[in-house]
Amino acid sequence: MTDGIRPELILASASPRRIDLLRQIGLVPDRIDAADLDESPRQNETPRLCVARLARMKAEAIAARTTGSALVLAADTLVAVGRRILPKAEDRATAERCLRLLSGRRHTVLTAVCVTPSPAWAEGRHVERLVETDVTFSRLTDCQITALLDHGDWQGKAGGYALQGAAASVVRYVGGSPSAVIGLPLFETAQMLRGQSFRFLV
Repeated sequence: MTDGIRPELILASASPRRIDLLRQIGLVPDRIDAADLDESPRQNETPRLCVARLARMKAEAIAARTTGSALVLAADTLVAVGRRILPKAEDRATAERCLRLLSGRRHTVLTAVCVTPSPAWAEGRHVERLVETDVTFSRLTDCQITALLDHGDWQGKAGGYALQGAAASVVRYVGGSPSAVIGLPLFETAQMLRGQSFRFLV
């Protein structure tokens, strides 16, 4: 970075989970600027293409309206069973449908991460990563599903569950990045920022 000047780091998300994950590796964004976009999948769009597109759109939208020197960090997470993209659960009925679908089977959590420089930061470059994590639920009883729903931490979560919440008690297997399932793959994110000479905890 020129003369030790450090660009501002903007997180294009108001997710408390992503903020906490960044703090875990000693990184506090200079600013939170959440992108308000339509996150609906396009017709015939695969889960991988959808999640990558959404992360890219978020990063580019915030970068375009940033006047100073900055790097914008954006991410998007979705849950897929094959080519089927599960919704973010905004109500109990949706969460229950997701949990019954995931019961006793393996699914994929995809998290796309995008780092985009603002127009004023000429030294930065656009980079993207897609992280796929396999997760397997145990076979859920009706009582377990009711308990998970009553707990309430499914609200707003892709696939109707939170790995860092009550659902951890019914997850048999995680193959890949647990932090990616929560919302931000920390190893890959750190590598992307280090690649742009962005220094932090380790």
